[in-house]
Amino acid sequence: MAYDAGLVERLRDALSGQGELIEKKMFGGVAFMVRGNMAWGVLGDGLIVRVGRERYEEAVMEPHTKPLDITGRPMTGWVVVESLGHASDDDLERWVKEGVEFALTLPAK
Repeated sequence: MAYDAGLVERLRDALSGQGELIEKKMFGGVAFMVRGNMAWGVLGDGLIVRVGRERYEEAVMEPHTKPLDITGRPMTGWVVVESLGHASDDDLERWVKEGVEFALTLPAK
């Protein structure tokens, strides 16, 4: 499955000024790492966001989100925000903030 290059560009713009970021092609999409920990990604037209186990149940119940499932088993702590959930810049910024806040709680790799 191809990934949404326009969403990748929007994500790059939203992430500017976030400090040490690494961008990698992974899982047929693009992943963004903070201090070596994946925080966001783009797979198809979905925005993958790492929210952590404590926030997972709440996040997956938000509009236009669903569990991340690329192996046949949902990955707790990760959600996919469908295109309607990141259509506005404000929505994208909110999810970017959520991903970076969680990634910064993890030890650097």
